[in-house]
Amino acid sequence: MFRAEQSTSDATPSHSVIHEAGAVRSAALADLNALVQLEQHFPGDRMSRQSFRRLLRSATAELQVYEEAGQVVANAVLLYRRSSRQARIYSLIVHPDWQGRGIAHRLLDSGARAAVERGCQALGLEVRADNAPALRLYQKAGFQRIRQIADYYEDHATALRLEKSLTGSV
Repeated sequence: MFRAEQSTSDATPSHSVIHEAGAVRSAALADLNALVQLEQHFPGDRMSRQSFRRLLRSATAELQVYEEAGQVVANAVLLYRRSSRQARIYSLIVHPDWQGRGIAHRLLDSGARAAVERGCQALGLEVRADNAPALRLYQKAGFQRIRQIADYYEDHATALRLEKSLTGSV
């Protein structure tokens, strides 16, 4: 089951988008400990260190982080399929102490730009139907509800499939 995820190796140059005191950038293997620690704040379906390591090395994944004052406080994982023009936000998390500052929206914007650079025309994700703050964030960012998926998460909660067109919007 998926959550909501371009991954790079240490040798890949990272692009940064600077916002006030923090920046969105491509994650590197050096961020692995920070990613695993941040993941502890995710409510369920957590990714392991091994999963992060695999995604960081994958040509069909991109992991972006938001870093402020030398601290990784948020990340987004985007997944791509070679035969698809739709990218997928597999995971998006902001440390609870940093929520409400627009960081998630910055990661969404950066992810959308990265997807367009890879030739994608749409961005999709799944979100818990009972996660009202995330639903507001995604709706504000231009995502539309596509369908409901019953019994999607490990605790049997319902998910909503959301999509956003990237043609002419980034």
